[in-house]
Amino acid sequence: MSERAAPFYCPYCGDEDLQPSEEGHGSWECRSCSRAFRLKFLGLLTRGLTGKSPAAPDGGES
Repeated sequence: MSERAAPFYCPYCGDEDLQPSEEGHGSWECRSCSRAFRLKFLGLLTRGLTGKSPAAPDGGES
């Protein structure tokens, strides 16, 4: 089994003092701001492959 990527900084305070949490897979604790958070990969977006936004019209009407 491969090791997962770890976050480089806290999404709340920006500090790098992160430790894995005992709450389960993808859970992290920031020792700087005392917040806990969980990261989860949801999947790839179709627009990421095409470069188009789902809200952009295909016809290009003006």
